[in-house]
Amino acid sequence: MKVIRFDNAESYEPEKDWRRVSLCSQEEISIEHFVKPAGHASPRHEHPNAQVLIVLKGKLTITTDDDEQELSENDAVYIPGDEPHVVTNPLKKPSVGIDIFVPGRSFDFWLKRKTQ
Repeated sequence: MKVIRFDNAESYEPEKDWRRVSLCSQEEISIEHFVKPAGHASPRHEHPNAQVLIVLKGKLTITTDDDEQELSENDAVYIPGDEPHVVTNPLKKPSVGIDIFVPGRSFDFWLKRKTQ
């Protein structure tokens, strides 16, 4: 068993006030807690990992090439691997969520992406 204490977990901000915390970083699965600031939209991106996003607080809009859905607290979405998408916080306050990636994704995904 490996316990990750939230207050001691690896974290970073890919952009101002967009905080990501690594709750599990394994080859088979990775889990990230995130705070998305008011009005923030992630850059359009894709990754080979399947993703489940769960909204813990607030609202998030998920936009793909074929669909757009607004999620409220406790809603979840499955995003297949390699599907381009954007995650937007439509609110005037931060929203909070959990990302689960299978297989696991490198926690520095957004840092590496910014240097490409």
